Amino acid sequence: MKVFLKKGREGPILRGHPWIFSGAIEKADPDSEDAAVAEVFDSRGNWLARGLYNPKSQIRVRILTWEKEEIDSSFFSRRLSQAAALRERFLFPYTNSYRVVNGEGDLLPGLVVDRYGDFLVCQFFTAGIDKLKEVVVDALSSLFKPKGIYERSEGGVRDEEELPPSVGVLAGEEPPELVRIEENQISFLADVRKGQKTGFFLDQRDNRALLSSLARDMTVLNCFAYTGGFAAYALKAGAKRVISVESSRSALDLARQSFDLNGFSVADQDLLRADAFSYLKSCTEQRDIVVLDPPSLAHKRGDVAAAAGSYKFLNLHALRLLKPGGLLLTFCCSQHLSLDLFQKIVFGAAVDAGRRVQIIKRVGHPPDHPVSLHHPEGEYLKGLLLQPLE
Repeated sequence: MKVFLKKGREGPILRGHPWIFSGAIEKADPDSEDAAVAEVFDSRGNWLARGLYNPKSQIRVRILTWEKEEIDSSFFSRRLSQAAALRERFLFPYTNSYRVVNGEGDLLPGLVVDRYGDFLVCQFFTAGIDKLKEVVVDALSSLFKPKGIYERSEGGVRDEEELPPSVGVLAGEEPPELVRIEENQISFLADVRKGQKTGFFLDQRDNRALLSSLARDMTVLNCFAYTGGFAAYALKAGAKRVISVESSRSALDLARQSFDLNGFSVADQDLLRADAFSYLKSCTEQRDIVVLDPPSLAHKRGDVAAAAGSYKFLNLHALRLLKPGGLLLTFCCSQHLSLDLFQKIVFGAAVDAGRRVQIIKRVGHPPDHPVSLHHPEGEYLKGLLLQPLE
């Protein structure tokens, strides 16, 4: 099919942005109700790009290529090979769990693929890439030869694309209930069938390693602990004590199993099932390091104001708990909330806490979660390592 842009609306595409919103489109020919591969033209009929069209989405076209190349098995094999080469270049040894494809960051919009040992877990978020699922799975099978490929296509993006959830085996074996993975010589158990995201927060690998470099002989409070990723790194580094606060009992149970796998000794009272907001507000015992890694608090743009209040609350109470010379490692994983705004929120928390604070380091995605320079919207994870001066 062909998509024609309104006059003067071709600029973002010429500059490499991969999204075309409905308001930029003059007409689609034919005017179909189905997702399809589309040729994109400017208002004068000049060919611009080729992408995935969905008439039911506000993001009407997601660009796959600015070259006149076929969108077929060879295309996906090339793109996946490029993505694999990037991971081979940057990933450390002793790590068999990482992101294989990061959507627009790998020029494959709408597609996320994570590796968990011998299994791949896929998320097809958009109608266009969902329609090409079979060819994508074939290309993944040929290149990576996994034991199995499992699908976890669910959540808000699919809702916006008017797609129902889709979960199950796409190829090969079904993954076991828990998959044992290795990350920087630490073992974890990931629930790839029912856990958060695709089973584990792979995007925090480098930030967990940063905590490890700081945690020896420290007392660490790990809020929103999930299955204990940050806690395990702190324990491996020789932290004096690590308290993990998490509202999900099943996540804490999985953290306990992962700690046992690694031989980490953790008291039951240090695996605390509680709401992190309430815990931080009531806690009075000071810590050397506090980690705040909450889930996204702004799922859409309309949530940003309320989320800002929540982030301020968390950081205010975390800063109050820090010992002199302590450290706060704080994160925001909402793409709707910029690093600049997040930093301003934390600044407000510091003022209200009565503490002058240094930014030691800004942190974000690891190399297996690349972000396109032309698509800054893809940079969802941002974090700050902070130290109060007094």
